[in-house]
Amino acid sequence: MNNFIKRTITGTIFVIVIVGAVLWNPWIFAVLFLLVSLGGLLEFFRMTRTAGLEVARSVMLVIGATVYGMITLVLNNLLEPAYLLFALLILPLLLALELFRKKGNPFLNVATALIGLIWIVIPLALLNGFFLKGAEPGWMHSGSLLGFFLILWIYDSGAYIFGSLMGKHRMLERISPKKSWEGFIGGTLTGSLTAFLISASFREFSLLQWLLIATIIIIFGTIGDLVESMLKRSTGVKDSGTLLPGHGGILDRFDAVLLAAPAVFLLLQFLR
Repeated sequence: MNNFIKRTITGTIFVIVIVGAVLWNPWIFAVLFLLVSLGGLLEFFRMTRTAGLEVARSVMLVIGATVYGMITLVLNNLLEPAYLLFALLILPLLLALELFRKKGNPFLNVATALIGLIWIVIPLALLNGFFLKGAEPGWMHSGSLLGFFLILWIYDSGAYIFGSLMGKHRMLERISPKKSWEGFIGGTLTGSLTAFLISASFREFSLLQWLLIATIIIIFGTIGDLVESMLKRSTGVKDSGTLLPGHGGILDRFDAVLLAAPAVFLLLQFLR
């Protein structure tokens, strides 16, 4: 099957599942992205294993699920933020564990584990803080999160289409040979247009605020995409996985989210 067709079918199902979870129930969304977080961690650890790094994967899956759950509960006012201080024990725990694992590169193993936690789990957990507290379920309650995904997806699609049709000038060829400035400009236009259009329906923010959110998403999303390409280059892996036909793995599909989500979450704290 043509890769574009597979990419379109997978992308359509992907959008339906995520939008459905966002609108249906915040806890359904939380569980869905817990699974995405753990799947992303596994992909990351499989990739870094090719570089000779042996992370304690089972332990990190438990830690990742715990950290994700705690952040989600704090964001929903069901747990005191002080409980997050227990995360300070993660580094001593991992260092102590390396004393008994008898693996090479113990400090690099710990560093890799922490990168996976900070780069993958925490950003995806922060998405649970995009919901508008106190609002009834629906557009207002989930508008920020839907807007975030819509801008990001349409930016990504615009960049892919414009880059495929007109891409000649490469952004960072040694990292991502296919990513072009033409694609970036096309994606920026489509992402900004999306922000303009949704500002009429998602009224939590003004047009200028939505355009600011779109700018943050585009900048950090692009960096996130390049960072994941850098990871693939450094580990000699073509795709992070095969879970999503036409897209690759979880990290291939969520690479832009991983850096855009924390930046937008921070911005929302000042806009609300």
